[in-house]
Amino acid sequence: MDLTHTKWRKSSYSTSNGGNCVELADVSGAVAVRDSKDPDGPVLLLTRAALRSAVKAAPATH
Repeated sequence: MDLTHTKWRKSSYSTSNGGNCVELADVSGAVAVRDSKDPDGPVLLLTRAALRSAVKAAPATH
């Protein structure tokens, strides 16, 4: 899948220094997820339901 012109979004909770952030993008029937520090690295494609389950299962850290 070519993601060259994909519009990526970073969480509003992300800091300006890059930190531990992921970026998300809407793609054909899925959500693309990548590491904001490695935009040319691997991309994980998930259904919206799978992403929702992963976020709910992740421990809350503040």
